[in-house]
Amino acid sequence: MTTAPGVVRDGLPAWLHPVRDAAERVQPHQLSRFLPPAEGGRRSAVLVLFGEGPQGPDLLLIERARSLRSHAGQPSFPGGALDPEDGDPHGAGPVHAALREAQEETGLDPTGVQVFGVLPDLYIPVSDFVVTPVLGWWREPSPVRPGDPAEVAAVFRVPVAELTSPERRARLRHPSGFRGPAFLVEDRLVWGFTAGVIDRILHYSGLELPWDTSREIELSAYPQE
Repeated sequence: MTTAPGVVRDGLPAWLHPVRDAAERVQPHQLSRFLPPAEGGRRSAVLVLFGEGPQGPDLLLIERARSLRSHAGQPSFPGGALDPEDGDPHGAGPVHAALREAQEETGLDPTGVQVFGVLPDLYIPVSDFVVTPVLGWWREPSPVRPGDPAEVAAVFRVPVAELTSPERRARLRHPSGFRGPAFLVEDRLVWGFTAGVIDRILHYSGLELPWDTSREIELSAYPQE
């Protein structure tokens, strides 16, 4: 088995082993029906950062500022576009970009993060982003807060127990006709690309609990802008 540059798979807490193992075997088509084109697309990366907080295992998310042109008010993973200094987009570039963007957006100390996996590249057609989800273990947590308030409104940690709770799960119906997974956590609605990645991680790592997949909610009931 080959390991991506910057990835250290050992030394994780036992509860993260299923997530690491799933990341190493999952195939792109198992994560999304939207796969990157053979050429083109804007390269980007997000940090899927797991930690242990007061309520047990958790996941770090941010809330985008409501003044942004796109994804306003929407919870998401920290991350953004690759810069030239991040390096090879097909090598260590996504890992460097995910950590750099997370530091800029949340103020976290990247030296306290152990990258333990990299998921296959995914595609967001509406923005033409090719996104690499980088999985991290917050080995040494550091204080976090919004970096630039014009871009990030809030930084928060969601307990994994809330993400797996059947009562907090639903299918979201977008006005465009799109349907996808959603999570009702921290008085926020997590949907779109972020919810899709969380949903697939929970599923393929075996952390998912049975829930009512027929439950649907309208995006308009949870304004994001």
